Amino acid sequence: MYHSVASFSKLVVFFVMFAFSALNVTASTLQELINQTPTGGKVPLESGTYYGPVVIDRPLILDGEGKVTIDGEAKGTVIRIVANGVTIRNMIITGSGKSHDQVHAGIAITSSHNIIRNNRIHHTLFGIDMKESHENKIIENDISSFPEDLGLRGDGIRAWASNNNVFSKNSIHDSRDMIVWYSDGNLIEYNKGWNNRYSLHFMYTGGNTVRYNNYWDSAVGIFLMYSHDSVLSHNQIRHAIGTTGMGIGMKEVDNMRLIENRIVYCTTGIYLDQSPFDPLEFNMMLGNTVAYNIHGVVFHSTLKQNVFKGNKFIGNLESITVHSNGTAKNNIWEANYWSEYEGFDRDNNGYGDTSYINKSYFDQLWMDNPWLKFYYASPVLSGLNLLAKLAPLSEPKLLMIDTKPVFHENDPLLLSAEILDYQPPEIDEDDLDEEWDENS
Repeated sequence: MYHSVASFSKLVVFFVMFAFSALNVTASTLQELINQTPTGGKVPLESGTYYGPVVIDRPLILDGEGKVTIDGEAKGTVIRIVANGVTIRNMIITGSGKSHDQVHAGIAITSSHNIIRNNRIHHTLFGIDMKESHENKIIENDISSFPEDLGLRGDGIRAWASNNNVFSKNSIHDSRDMIVWYSDGNLIEYNKGWNNRYSLHFMYTGGNTVRYNNYWDSAVGIFLMYSHDSVLSHNQIRHAIGTTGMGIGMKEVDNMRLIENRIVYCTTGIYLDQSPFDPLEFNMMLGNTVAYNIHGVVFHSTLKQNVFKGNKFIGNLESITVHSNGTAKNNIWEANYWSEYEGFDRDNNGYGDTSYINKSYFDQLWMDNPWLKFYYASPVLSGLNLLAKLAPLSEPKLLMIDTKPVFHENDPLLLSAEILDYQPPEIDEDDLDEEWDENS
């Protein structure tokens, strides 16, 4: 009896050791499994943890079915895709290295026509890094970086010189940015982003479409720099706070169309800096809701050829702010709703009987003096502003005029075809030459 029990115990120990050994062999041979899978085939994976880094150099399918983790063990990029036509789905990917210089990522792609779908990529410095990578589908992934200070995190998605990709239904959070640079023709839709620096950041891009995204609790919602010919529509951005917080920012951008976006509870709703940059182009802000921000629209300086039609400006502390002692009157303002409008609609045509006029009074001194911001909205500054309006010591500065303010907040006029299909006037280059000569 004793020998039987002892033999059985040895047998159990043998099977346990064999099982652990088998797991270690499986984990250590993930690259071999990939190498042994025929082109276009599916890599045979069992439930459990495999270890990277690995390289995929031909078309195949890596499907974890929600039960497989690939851990890079802090040795660099976890999965590197160098072949076209690869599919990675239903995986948990974790444990990249921490080198910003080498861009250690969960997945790095230098090829095209790949599908990255329904993966959880966490505790990786960068989530998905794309270089010269075109016509990929990045869909339904949950991406976060290491739990570091904001500046030490990597980007959730980083696309460089990558065109015609689809980024859809991803959740990008606790990362630095989603950045798209030198990249054209991408579709970015139905994504969520929170607790980032820039939820979406463009540089040197063109022809991108950004729609139905939801961004909150980041320093900046969407920022575009040195870009052109893109459409941002039906996005929701909220709680972009802090001294530099903004919903949508544009620096030196041309022919942008912002349509039916909702920007609420931000430090700045829309920010414009040297935009449009091309003197022959316009930027279009049509049918947006800009509500309960400290600043509704901020102009870095005097700008022109920005079109504001059909927008709702509701409850902002300052609807229009212009820095550098400038003005916003050279832009097109028409058929917007202003919650602070003081007028009537006696003929019931939907428009106010008088123009909406925005002027700069005493209380806007704080814009160019950070020390005065401490007193903003205080009884002292509010009292001085009231006195300036009742008995101005000097002529207040005209910032802008909306000659046809919409009277009701939810009037269909705001989203009419006349508004949303508006085309700006063409600019004659000869007129620009004359203007340049006059200012020279």
